[in-house]
Amino acid sequence: MNVKPDFSKGKNLAETAPAYLSVWDIHAYYGESYIVQGVSFNVHEGEILALLGRNGAGKTSTLRAIARLDDPQITHGEVWLDHQPLHLKNSHQASQLGIGLVPEDRRIIPGLTVEENLQLAQIAPPIGWSIERLYELFPRLGERRKQEGVTLSGGEQQMLAIARALARDIKVLLLDEPYEGLAPVIVDEIEKTLRLIKEQGITTVIVEQNAVRALELADRSVILDTGSVVFDGAAAEVLGNEELRAEYLAI
Repeated sequence: MNVKPDFSKGKNLAETAPAYLSVWDIHAYYGESYIVQGVSFNVHEGEILALLGRNGAGKTSTLRAIARLDDPQITHGEVWLDHQPLHLKNSHQASQLGIGLVPEDRRIIPGLTVEENLQLAQIAPPIGWSIERLYELFPRLGERRKQEGVTLSGGEQQMLAIARALARDIKVLLLDEPYEGLAPVIVDEIEKTLRLIKEQGITTVIVEQNAVRALELADRSVILDTGSVVFDGAAAEVLGNEELRAEYLAI
């Protein structure tokens, strides 16, 4: 008999407590396709949340909805960041209010060096970390500052994408598949960096198919299945619950 896990303990949906980032009952569509189906969760300041689920569960769509990109379109629900209603904003306004999205494809700008990619991020306020501070966080980028960004290795491009987000004055870092295609040693390096970023008080939401690595990094986890939340609780609880992992994460 397949018993559904009880995730009531530690449950942290948006209606239960004030939070830094609150996603409340959002519904979103790509055209006619109903992708995000009533998702609610909280992220508290300085926390790392792993947003997990199988392929097609709605993870990336949820991130994009929070960042207020044109697709998917939110038809119902609210997203609040530090008392600001993101659901009433466009993507540029959400960025101005402190949302930093690092998409899966990284969006490194061709023809620009590493340093020029970072400088472009700081053309308009709010400006975040200085470029020299970013080079301290990512020494490889400092070594390659004059190299064209798109010629970097996959791991270095991921570092540049994260650094470019931090070059803005962000409150929440949204990471979509930051470990994809990277060697384990590079994943180790990026994970170490994300822990350092957390120490600076930046709140992070990470979507990642490498669920075990994401759970080892995260404080809490929200698991989606077909566009809805099926678990909301401690990351350690997911790591310790084989049935839950097998049913919703296939690990």
